[in-house]
Amino acid sequence: MIPERFSNLLFGFIVSAIMTLVVSGISTFNNVDIGGQFYLLWFNSWIKSWLVAFPLILLVSPITKLLISKITR
Repeated sequence: MIPERFSNLLFGFIVSAIMTLVVSGISTFNNVDIGGQFYLLWFNSWIKSWLVAFPLILLVSPITKLLISKITR
């Protein structure tokens, strides 16, 4: 079992993986036909997106939580 202190890291890891998988899949689908190259192009696009999204979500998440706490009651 993973210790609770890693929950924010794990959250960012999972959310960034799922979001970039879906978004890169849609983007790839819009630009190429489903065929032999689709899955290779999708994977290539996804892995590049994830390398940016994972650290970005770890950076942006605390800032976003702070902003939300200031604009809500």
